[in-house]
Amino acid sequence: MTTAAHWLEGARPRTLPAALAPVLVGTGAALAVADARPVRALLALVVALALQVGVNYANDYSDGVRGTDDDRLGPLRLVGGGHASPKAVLRAALLSFGVAAAAGLVLAALTSWWDLLIGAAAIVAAWGYTGGARPYGYRGFGEVSVFVFFGLLAVLGTTYVQAERLTWPSLAGGVACGALACAILVTNNLRDVPTDTLAGKRTLAVVLGDQRTRVLYPALVATALLMPLVTAPAVPGALLALLSAPLAVGPVEKVRSGTSGRDLVAVLAATGKLQLVFGVLLAVGLALG
Repeated sequence: MTTAAHWLEGARPRTLPAALAPVLVGTGAALAVADARPVRALLALVVALALQVGVNYANDYSDGVRGTDDDRLGPLRLVGGGHASPKAVLRAALLSFGVAAAAGLVLAALTSWWDLLIGAAAIVAAWGYTGGARPYGYRGFGEVSVFVFFGLLAVLGTTYVQAERLTWPSLAGGVACGALACAILVTNNLRDVPTDTLAGKRTLAVVLGDQRTRVLYPALVATALLMPLVTAPAVPGALLALLSAPLAVGPVEKVRSGTSGRDLVAVLAATGKLQLVFGVLLAVGLALG
């Protein structure tokens, strides 16, 4: 029987900072140039979190029915681990996407109907990551999608629906959030290189190989930490985000030192914590700036 604990772990809560941080940063950038619009900010947060949970369940379903998750390290897999039926996990994914679509519809009604196109593209991208006949996550393009949808579009979209304009700090914040979201995915895929290789899943980590992936991870973290410096001439408060830099030391050292297998689960959690703290500090800095 599938328990509530199974469903919670299947939602992969360690990845949720990738959805929360961009909304915080986008809201901070909006507050720098406009009045607070808490309803719109909350709706943007619901969209982001529902999409993240939806893509996690969708990946669990698609990888499970393909047999990719039959011998996995790391977090519990609902389908691959036999904890839930494929139909039940698919329903959970569709329900999550439905929540995102409903919140997005209300948000579009309050702002612009063009926002529906972005929302629809995000849902299609979430499903196509590991679902469908030609999943792009199996061809090394997962990080590109994460950077675009959980970085650039998430931050810029959150800023736009509240301020009804885009700003340079929101663009820089989108790059930073996208880089850290990619770092979370890179950590996950680095852990799974052996099993993904056997299953024929050619993630970017599989394509690059172990050593080059261990160079990519710190490069992504460094890119994120560079963005407050780039933004500082216009908004000095952005430098507040650099207080999160010490949180990057541990996970970067572990990745560079060759940590592998289940030990990378802790690195994934630490990267999520870094993204969340970075996002909070950057949001506050942008709003005050």
